[in-house]
Amino acid sequence: MAEPFKNLLNIKMVADVASVIQKQYQEFDAQGYVDQIAKTLDSLELKQRSDLICHTLADFLPTDFEQAAQILEASLGRELKEEWDDSSIDDLGITGWAVMPLADYVACYGRNHFEVSMHLLKEMTKRSSSEFAIRPFLDLERDKTLKHVYQWALDSNLHVRRLASEGSRPRLPWGMRLSKFVQDPTPIVPILEALKDDPSEYVRRSVANNLNDIAKDHPDLVASIAESWLVDASANRKKLVRHACRTLIKQGHQKTLDVLGYGKAELGRCRLEVSASQLIYGGSIQINAMIKSSAKHEQSLMVDYIVHHQKANGSTSPKVFKWRTSPLKAGETIELTKKHTIKPITTRVYYPGVHKVELQINGSVVAQTEFELLMPS
Repeated sequence: MAEPFKNLLNIKMVADVASVIQKQYQEFDAQGYVDQIAKTLDSLELKQRSDLICHTLADFLPTDFEQAAQILEASLGRELKEEWDDSSIDDLGITGWAVMPLADYVACYGRNHFEVSMHLLKEMTKRSSSEFAIRPFLDLERDKTLKHVYQWALDSNLHVRRLASEGSRPRLPWGMRLSKFVQDPTPIVPILEALKDDPSEYVRRSVANNLNDIAKDHPDLVASIAESWLVDASANRKKLVRHACRTLIKQGHQKTLDVLGYGKAELGRCRLEVSASQLIYGGSIQINAMIKSSAKHEQSLMVDYIVHHQKANGSTSPKVFKWRTSPLKAGETIELTKKHTIKPITTRVYYPGVHKVELQINGSVVAQTEFELLMPS
């Protein structure tokens, strides 16, 4: 079994951090710091551990934030060279996951020392990531913070450039939601424009994820951006756009599909069947599709199927499953098969009953069938 993610912030790491800080600030009570954290650390999850390390640090560092900031910056180790590596703490200082609670400290205690905090978060992100810590500043001091973020998008360090896009994501997982950007994402579009052809795939993936966040609230805006970016696009930019539009593709957002070359399909009779009328929970069923072209020209097809899962209250919840993308020649008929399994997973609870299945082509449902899910007694 894989090591729980929370164990990245363990008591040994805390002791190593304390030792490094004590070298820069001799009055730092390293043992007292470790002992205070050790009382509750093991019972906490990842974010709670980071919060504990952060707030306990405030009890042992100077109350003058600018003095504390100097100590923390001096405690930082070597800069990461690649998108990520296993570096943590060594004789050169603190790098890697151990920086996370230090960045949280800046977010919590540095809000009245804006320029110092911006400088320190930039330096910290070169050794880890300040994507969570920058968000309170974007929320409370949006315009001032964006001036720095715009500059970071042009930085020579790939981790600083990634901070510009990842830290400004409206709906960053595990991070505080940036409600102002959820409502109006236009202030962050110039950041993404500056980074769309970044030489680092690590940065380009972040740009795609930011756009995917925006697409959840402003689908037409993202479709328009995608259309603009695809003009004379490189292979890397095409890949970025497709990844950015993944939610819209699954939703069958027609403008996005048109932009990507999957306009409304010209089809004759299409058929969708399942191999059995009933499926016992834990087993599999085969889905068969027949698709016939009625066009006089070749078409690009994006074929998905949708399963409408039963919920506890009797309603259903649709889930889109990717099937294939394929050219369809004029007048051609193709047949597809897919095995669909329903078994225990952590992200869904299954309930018995009739499950409708739909065949979706280029965003439009063209055929449907159903099966009944049975739970073993």
